[in-house]
Amino acid sequence: MILNNIDHIAIAVKNLEQSIKLYEEMFGLKCYLIEDVDDQKVKTAFFKLGNVKLELLESSDPQSPIAKFIEKRGEGMHHIAYLVEDVQSSLIELEGKGVQLIDKYPRTGAENLNIAFIHPKSTFGVLTELVGKKK
Repeated sequence: MILNNIDHIAIAVKNLEQSIKLYEEMFGLKCYLIEDVDDQKVKTAFFKLGNVKLELLESSDPQSPIAKFIEKRGEGMHHIAYLVEDVQSSLIELEGKGVQLIDKYPRTGAENLNIAFIHPKSTFGVLTELVGKKK
């Protein structure tokens, strides 16, 4: 598996509208996409910073992973996502190396990309996402 680059850094927020405004006013960034990802119970907003995206995540359900994350840890960095050529083959390779996976198969995430998560226990406490284009 080769990590091509960082795809995005995700930040969990309580209020997406206020957070978008802050990033636009404070840093001069422009939100280029707001999207509901229903199966993950989250609303996302994306900004581009060169080749890397910043993703803001707001829970759309009090029982969602983002809501539970904010309740436990507060707002802040949620995960880092790496772009890979093929998410499924990367998962198979990582599992073969003994890496603890959250997802054994890719699922559809924001921007209609294939995504899968690696458990933070295998990555020094950092929730890690693999991202790839659908084939």
